[in-house]
Order: sequence, then structure tokens, then C-alpha cells
Amino acid sequence: MTISFYGAAQTVTGSKHLVTLENGKRILLDCGLSQGQGNKSDDLNRTFEFEPENITFLILSHAHIDHSGLIPKLVQDGYNGPIFCTPPTLKLCELLLRDSARIQGNNGDLEGLDPLYTLEDVDKALTLFQTVPYNQPYQIDEDVELLFTDTGHVLGSAAINLKLQDEGRTRTLTFSGDIGRFANRILNKPQEFPQAEIIICESTYGNRVHDSLENTEDRLEKIVREVCVERQGKLLIPAFSIGRTQELIYSLNYLAEEGRLPDIKVFVDSPLSVYATDIMREHTECFNDTMLAYIKEDPDPFGFPQLNYITEVEDSKELIKMDEPCVIISSSGMMNAGRIQHHLKNNLADANSAVLVTGYCEPSTLGGKLTGGADRVFIHGEEVEVRAEMMEMKEYSAHGDYGDIAKFLHCQDKDQIQKIFLVHGEVPVMKQLKADLEEIGYQNIEIPEFRLSYVV
Repeated sequence: MTISFYGAAQTVTGSKHLVTLENGKRILLDCGLSQGQGNKSDDLNRTFEFEPENITFLILSHAHIDHSGLIPKLVQDGYNGPIFCTPPTLKLCELLLRDSARIQGNNGDLEGLDPLYTLEDVDKALTLFQTVPYNQPYQIDEDVELLFTDTGHVLGSAAINLKLQDEGRTRTLTFSGDIGRFANRILNKPQEFPQAEIIICESTYGNRVHDSLENTEDRLEKIVREVCVERQGKLLIPAFSIGRTQELIYSLNYLAEEGRLPDIKVFVDSPLSVYATDIMREHTECFNDTMLAYIKEDPDPFGFPQLNYITEVEDSKELIKMDEPCVIISSSGMMNAGRIQHHLKNNLADANSAVLVTGYCEPSTLGGKLTGGADRVFIHGEEVEVRAEMMEMKEYSAHGDYGDIAKFLHCQDKDQIQKIFLVHGEVPVMKQLKADLEEIGYQNIEIPEFRLSYVV
């Protein structure tokens, strides 16, 4: 068996890992869009390092665009096999992939680039999706058995657990996808997974420990009061439409129910976020016990009187014109696209306003430049002075930290693991995680390079 790494290798984007059996069957794990690397990303997204028509199966860990965003391109280039994912992942992919096609169409006009794919390509790709529930072994064919286990990262996220018949014996492989947090506010914690010989494990925050969730709402209340009440400014919160936005809404809903949210308006300015929140409401089976108990008292944890959801462009333009203090949650989280750019362009020069960053921003993205201390940035081709305060709350990260990753792996017998590949992380983080895991007894840990193949 050979594993080849064609994305998220020593970087945090473009997840694509190809497993090739000795009989020639090829199983692609994720098919993600590379983001935030300028022309390099465009080059990576336009050319696969393998022949799409030769892929036997595609298995998707979750819907985030850096894991799913090149599926329509794969189909456009010749792939016509099944795409396996959990039921919530399919619903979210229907939103995200269509949104991705629209963004490419709009940005192509601005940047002179042809879109990677169109809405028609997305619709064709969606016909290939097949859903498999959590914790139900599914025999794809005589050589491949699939089991999804919940990783608690976002709605529908799963570890991909495979039993593979290879050269007359059974091999076991687990791809973690993205690992969530055991102290999740809304979703189930990551599940234990079957013993694996080969583990492909994410490492995004593998060198740090997140702040405790215990005082999250207290911190958020303090920030809202400081920016919107004391300074009379706007608080802009860039957030990914799936996961992060719902966590923020839940916290603000909690403060509102407690009578602790100041008398200001809160806006979610993102059609994708609105529709994703509706999907979230439909899948309470993914909620943890604390959240299920909460919704018995408050049936809608994603709605309160001060909250306004915005989908229409004209309403978004009116919001930009509004002078009064408010909270605006808008995508995208790394600030490289979406309506958040319009709000940043309009408010970054205001010293009374603030931008609250709640997750990872790749250094080359607009978000990475702002968190890196830039005093001027370019948005839509125009230079914008940065006087607004940059704030951070890492409590809302959907990625587990070192403790979560170690806890996720704890269900495994270390002696039965033949190889661990660390992916989806930056090199210094991976090196630290490798050292820390070796310290607690894990062995044979690799940090694979892009385009390299490993016989296991």
C-alpha cells in the first residue's frame, strides 16, 4: 500500500491524500481547495498531481472548503466514481460548493482568472455523493470497508476509518480529518476510533493549549461593552460560515438570555451563514448533552431579539452605511473573500472600532496581514489605513489543541501503530507535536512532504 500526499502537507490547506492498494485501487481522502497562497494556490488548484479518471473512490471527512472545494474540478477533469460522506456533510457541501463557484465567477472578473469550475460542475459533482451515517460500517467493495466516527470539528465532520484488503491481508488506516475539541460548546466531543496501523493526523494547533471555555461569554461580553458601549464603535467578527458563526451566535444568545448583552444590534451578514445555521438546527443528533439540555429551555439557541440575519445584497449595503455601534459577524474567517471585506474597508480606519479574530489566519491572507500588525492593507484594489484595534479570542477555535489531539489518539494501542503521518499544519507546529507525541510513547512519526509517496 502506498500513501501519497498532494495537499495539506507541511501546510494547512488543500487536503488531498491518495491511498493506492497493490491491486491498483486508488482511494482519495478529501479533495480540498488550496487557499491563501496567491498565485501558488491558483497553480495548485488548476492541476492535479494524479489522473482524476483513475481514482476509484473519494471519501470526504467534512465540508470545509479546504477539504471539499476541488471536488467539482475533480469531476470536471474526469472523475466519475462515488463520493462518500456523512449526511450533514452533504447538506453543507451543497451550500459551500455552490458558493465557491459563485465567488470564483465574481473574482474571475476582477482578477482576470477563469473559474476553476461552474455551478453546472457543482451540480454534476453532487449527483455522485453517497451518504453513510456515523458508526455504521459500510462495505464499499470487496477490498474496502468504511466507518465514519464523529470528530466534533464541525457539523458532520468525521474520521475516516478504513479496513483494506491488500496483498491478502487486512490493513487498517484512519484519517482524522480535522479534530474538534473535547470541550465543545455545541457538538459532540471526538469519538474513540478503531485500532489503526496507519494514522494520518491533523496538527493545526498541535503546539499549543487553547484558553479555557469556562469564561468565554464573560470575555465576549467585556469586548462587546468596551467596543460598542464605551467607544461607540463597531465590532467586526470575521467568521467561517460553518461552525464558528454558530458558536458566536450561541454565546451572544446566552448573554442575551442572561440579560447581559448591551442594547445594541447584532448582524450576521452572510447568506451562507444563515443557511448553514438552518442546517445546524436540523441536526440536533450532533449536539452534546449540555446543548440538548439548553435547547429544552431555549428552543432556538441561534436566535434572540437583537439578532438580525442578512441575506440580500441591498440589506448588506444598508448595513455598511449604518453609523450606530453594533456587532457584525460576516465571512470569511481569514477575510480573503466575502462580505466581511466590505465591512473592513469601511471600518478599519476607525480607531473606535475593533476586529475580533476567533481562529487561525494563514499569514498571506488579509486576516494574516492584519493579525501580523499591518498598518495598511489593500482591499478591492484600494489601500486602507488600519486604526481599528485587532483583538483575538482563540476559545472559539474548532480545531483541537495538543491536549485534544493526544486525547483523540489515546484510544489506540501505541504498539500496534506502524506509522503516524502528521498533516494539515505548519512545519514548526508539526515538529513540536512530533516531539511531544514521541515523549509520551508514540513512534514512527513522519512529517510528509508535498507530492511524496510512502510505502507502508
